[in-house]
Amino acid sequence: MATNENLPPNVIRQLAKELKNLDETPPEGIKVVVNDDDLSTIFADIEGPAGTPYENGTFRMKLLLSHDFPQSPPKGYFVTKIFHPNIATNGEICVNTLKKDWNPSLGLRHVLIVVRCLLIEPFPESALNEQAGKMLLENYEEYARHARLYTGIHALKPKPKCQVGISESTTALNVDQAANLVSDGKMPTITAAATAPPKIQGTNGQDQNVAPTHPTEAAVGAPAIQKKEGVVAAKAQIDKKKMDARKKSLKRL
Repeated sequence: MATNENLPPNVIRQLAKELKNLDETPPEGIKVVVNDDDLSTIFADIEGPAGTPYENGTFRMKLLLSHDFPQSPPKGYFVTKIFHPNIATNGEICVNTLKKDWNPSLGLRHVLIVVRCLLIEPFPESALNEQAGKMLLENYEEYARHARLYTGIHALKPKPKCQVGISESTTALNVDQAANLVSDGKMPTITAAATAPPKIQGTNGQDQNVAPTHPTEAAVGAPAIQKKEGVVAAKAQIDKKKMDARKKSLKRL
């Protein structure tokens, strides 16, 4: 594996230009992860194409550049485990672009797009994973089931846990507390019989409902009347004391 020091300056400049372009305008479903200290190892996160067994998965792959890149093709590996005819169990990628069809003029963008297209259309004739290749040719549904299983185990990102809102949890707590109070006998239970209006015997012998007097009317009126009577009595007592004092003054004269 090459490092920045082993790569020719012109190759480093070309790689830096390509990586900047990939970062600013990434290909569909591909995000490149750059390590400025070692441009010989290029990482990329590939989204599983819709309509394939890899849908909703995110697969990390890497390209290893040799010391004579771009004269020789990079080696591609999937870091994320995947069930695919053209990807070996150790992650090695088998695609003609990285082998006999390699051309020094091909850029990293082209390589990454070809690898993602491999997830859409595998080539079982040149399989590195013989089980996946045979299954794809003989029983696609079984192949797709295996591929989805791998995707679900290794490539799905965990969903964030939903947090219960404060108002909802507080309301639930209040309901639970009220239920506990009722069951412990600390809170009276309101029944239909307690809230129903009383019945009287009508002239025709039938029961009739009578609307009960609202209890708050007497509760509110009584204190007001008592307060008013108390004020009148106090005023009368003061007036009596004034009259007594005036009579005493007249007697002295």
